[in-house]
Amino acid sequence: HWHGLALRNDMDGVHDLTQAPILPGESFTYRFLAPHAGTYWFHPHMGTQLDRALYAPLIIEDPDEPGGYDVDQVIVLDDWLDGIGRTPDDVLASLTGMNMDMGSGSMGSMPGMDHGSMGMPAFESEILGGDAGDVDYPLHLINGRPTADRPTIDVPAGGRMRLRFINAGSDTAYRVALGGHRMTVTHTDGFPVEPVEVEAILVGMGERYDVIVQPQSGTWLLVALAEGKDLTAEATVRTSDAVATQAPPAGEHPAELDGRLLTLADLRATESVRLGTRPLDVDELIKITGSMMPYSWGFDGAAFPQRAPIEIQEGQRVRLTFENTTTMWHPIHLHGMWLHM
Repeated sequence: HWHGLALRNDMDGVHDLTQAPILPGESFTYRFLAPHAGTYWFHPHMGTQLDRALYAPLIIEDPDEPGGYDVDQVIVLDDWLDGIGRTPDDVLASLTGMNMDMGSGSMGSMPGMDHGSMGMPAFESEILGGDAGDVDYPLHLINGRPTADRPTIDVPAGGRMRLRFINAGSDTAYRVALGGHRMTVTHTDGFPVEPVEVEAILVGMGERYDVIVQPQSGTWLLVALAEGKDLTAEATVRTSDAVATQAPPAGEHPAELDGRLLTLADLRATESVRLGTRPLDVDELIKITGSMMPYSWGFDGAAFPQRAPIEIQEGQRVRLTFENTTTMWHPIHLHGMWLHM
């Protein structure tokens, strides 16, 4: 699936919905015109393949974009447990009630422990309104590397960098900040917004943000805090005139993480992509429903594909209002078309 791109159905990549699954040993060629510049990514919708890092960034460049930066760096955030005590399939089976073995009494100390199958939140976050997730991932990664082997982003002295954040995680929102700096947000989910300066951003699963930063001379810690889970993914930002021995220690908590956090109210689409006003043709209320025991979620009390389709016509203006009736926060992602919040 080409996450964030509005493509014709047969190129959207969802098995058993828009195409047949690509079976082992088979191939399928996707052909499409990139409809819009921006930061995107692609991944499967099959089983737990995404949680085994079967994904990649997809950067579509705009030749007319002014740029104004010296470094263009993709930052992929991810939560990881595969091969560390358990597998993604183990955790999914436990969460959905297919493997409820509680006899040992030792699950709480295991990497990847899932509290969702016991009906009690594992992690709490005021920012997320309560439950911050249900899987205890032992590692959090930036571009596939844990904090113990954090990557370094080199920037020319006095230069500006564009950071393209992509959250490829399955159960984790990340609060991101660069120690000693503010960030100027320029794009969300691939689309340009009026620039806004903040100290931290909260990146939900599947979400993307582009920011511009001009680092001061030295080395600085870029931290992605697993919201409500306390562990971090980290990278070093180093200017070309930095003293070689300067390096921020791992595990630091930059003050910016607790500073001004980007909110929806801060964001306004640029005029070039702003949706004009016109009367509504369809106005639909959707209730997000589900429970922790077993781990099952749906719209209006029905899981896919039991929920009746929302019938619309090409060219209609549609408003979808989501009401979350559960105790969890739920990112919402729309395939095949763009939306305006």
